[in-house]
Amino acid sequence: MLIAMLMAQAAVAAPAAAPAAQTGVISYPPAFFAEQHPGTALDMVGRLPGFSIDSGSGARGYEASAGNVLIDGRRPTTKTDNLEEILKRLPASAVERIDVIRGGAPGIDMQGKSVIANIVRKKGSTFRGLLAVANNHGYDGRNAAAMRAEASGGLGTAKWEFGSFYGKSLDDGAGDGPGTHVFADGRPARTSAIDSEGDDVSGQVTVAVENPLFGGVARINGRWARDKYKYNETDTILSPVAGPGGVNYEADRTRETELGLNFTRDVGTKWNLELVGLLHPRTFTIDNISGDLATGDRFQLDRHTRETIGRGVAKYRLSDKLSLEFGAEDAVNTLKSDTAVTSGGVAIPLPAAMVKVKEDRAEGFTKAVWRPTSQWTVDAGLRYERSRITSKGDVVLAKTLTYLKPRVTVIWQPTADTQLRLRAEREVGQLNFDDFVASANFNTATGVTAGNPDINPEQAWVGEIALEQRFWKDGLITVAARHYRIKDAIDRGPVFTPTGVFDQPENIGRGTKDEVAVELSLPLEKLGVKHGLLKGDLTKRWTHVTDPTTGAKREFSNLKPLEWNAYFSQDLPQWNASWGIDAYGAFRRSYYRFNLIEDQKLRTYVRPYAEWRPRPDVNIRLELPNITSRGLRVTDRVYPGPRNLAGNPDIDDRDLQNGRFYYLRVRKTFGG
Repeated sequence: MLIAMLMAQAAVAAPAAAPAAQTGVISYPPAFFAEQHPGTALDMVGRLPGFSIDSGSGARGYEASAGNVLIDGRRPTTKTDNLEEILKRLPASAVERIDVIRGGAPGIDMQGKSVIANIVRKKGSTFRGLLAVANNHGYDGRNAAAMRAEASGGLGTAKWEFGSFYGKSLDDGAGDGPGTHVFADGRPARTSAIDSEGDDVSGQVTVAVENPLFGGVARINGRWARDKYKYNETDTILSPVAGPGGVNYEADRTRETELGLNFTRDVGTKWNLELVGLLHPRTFTIDNISGDLATGDRFQLDRHTRETIGRGVAKYRLSDKLSLEFGAEDAVNTLKSDTAVTSGGVAIPLPAAMVKVKEDRAEGFTKAVWRPTSQWTVDAGLRYERSRITSKGDVVLAKTLTYLKPRVTVIWQPTADTQLRLRAEREVGQLNFDDFVASANFNTATGVTAGNPDINPEQAWVGEIALEQRFWKDGLITVAARHYRIKDAIDRGPVFTPTGVFDQPENIGRGTKDEVAVELSLPLEKLGVKHGLLKGDLTKRWTHVTDPTTGAKREFSNLKPLEWNAYFSQDLPQWNASWGIDAYGAFRRSYYRFNLIEDQKLRTYVRPYAEWRPRPDVNIRLELPNITSRGLRVTDRVYPGPRNLAGNPDIDDRDLQNGRFYYLRVRKTFGG
């Protein structure tokens, strides 16, 4: 009923933010966001009609893993710096406009996305700064304070940027609650009280310098980051016999740096050259202890990775209707990992416990964007990659992989308010080095998982159809349907060793995934809520794959069949304030192992907030995160052996509750 009403209203819709809607590019100047008084580019992007941030996918390659936000037409030269963090560092006062490109346009690199936002910065090098302090007070009395400092400016012909963050966060996936273990053999159920908490302390510094060079513009950016996550759990047995139930402790540490280089130059009036370089070393360690140090279980991991990328792109704009692009990319990824598991002080041999893996990958690509008329756009591309993977240590192998990856998107825009998009593409997923090495999770029945360096990327042929309709002034609804035909699906399977059977990641064959996704941006002015806006998204998934243990059809592991989110906001310009409610919907996902099935259910997370600006350069924000006291329930069906051979399972249930939080942030901006 609501959708029908919105479609009917579209016939008398008010003009869009800019008359460029007919060409697929809609511009939003600072005046569009004036009533919200945004402090950062992230605040502005969050108010774009029908747009939500996509930080990137797991597809292979530098381009394919990109997010859907560009800055001055370029993707940030990074793979580790979160896109939202980058936008937080860009002051709203430095933004000249934001262009939203839907479907494609000549001369615009869509990075493989259907919709992107391009943030165009103001010229000049005015000093701008931001200082913010915040604290998140937990229901259990813990405090998580944080501080952020950002600055940007110029020195001669150069522009510079600096950002820093240091703070603590609280893990809302941990908490307190009951635990129940039901035995398959009829013994009395064991009940327990679980007391757990987790927190994370992280810090990072980012710097960037941009300067004219050799007739073009060169930019160098660096990032230094440290992170420590700590988890503690104590279980107390309540019945059938009261007593201690065990403890679990985990400490994860991450140390990483990143250096990015980007050079762009126009060659004549039609050619543009872009060169990209990226270096990213990372160290990650885990120390997980279940029980006491002498008699319990202990898992230790020490992993070092390095990624090096070189990329060159030449763009040729033949006319306003046709542009071409040619390029090549080379990447080298290395992994060195040592893992160890002990039980009662006795070492347990693990498959792929000590490995050294190297991947050399080269890719060539060409793309074209053709706009034969004002109503039609064709965005097509072809990529070919070849990679060589070698492994030493516990697993010795060498193999070569090649993939041809075509893509074509056809956009029909019969009116300024209606757009139909069709896409066909072959996607190839990224190899996750986490799958190459062993891991452990002692606080659930999953236990120890073996590594598997001999794993291929997941591939899928994807077909998509999307209909987008604009209505009223800034309303928008998009309905999309996607079908994936998947090969070499990555899931879990058993590996048999002389010391026992372990779970490991592996390619389990072919499968399918179908999605229906709806996005809505609904201005509430016509419904009586002045300056009100409702945004939301919903995705429903159906997946099918053959279980490697039982041979039966089932859904994919770690995929949510249903996801939804809703965001309401209202500006109160007469009071220099705004308020809103964010709701992140409940979801369910399952993990399938050779000897267990784990179901995770996370309840709906609701966050009311209010912002007040006593001065144009001061913003005070109050949030009530998790006002619904969302909890996490994990239910494991644990079989005595492989699920196709074993009898009835034990059932282990953990229902952890996490209380409300109270978050306060004060932000001060400086400069023009």
